[in-house]
Amino acid sequence: MDCLFCKIITKEIPSTSVYEDEDVYAFLDIHPNNPGHALVVPKKHCQGFLDCDPSTVTKWILATQKIAQAMSKGLALEGLNLQQNEGEVAGQIIRHLHIHIIPRYANDKLKHWPGKAYATPQEAEMIAKKIREGMD
Repeated sequence: MDCLFCKIITKEIPSTSVYEDEDVYAFLDIHPNNPGHALVVPKKHCQGFLDCDPSTVTKWILATQKIAQAMSKGLALEGLNLQQNEGEVAGQIIRHLHIHIIPRYANDKLKHWPGKAYATPQEAEMIAKKIREGMD
């Protein structure tokens, strides 16, 4: 397999580890938004959130919470962002499920994306209906 994160997990490529257990590996991002910015990846390869089995997702998200709690305490964070990009159009560069834990501070100058409003309440209801129908 030619997956960068799989190679990091197997130590073929070096990384700065912050956490590892049987199912999950976490390491510092080499281009952090803020110091401590980490990536959390399941050891089992799956391309993204949508194709990953529920057991792997559960272990991955529980480890993410544990790491975020340790990061918050250890780095005296004022907040944090969790970011998981799904698909190229959403900014996913490496096709291996991962989540970014980004430390936040009041004056770090990181910006959020702009929000958009629905044109009408009917448009919002139409979108909600399509989502509900997708669960059938």
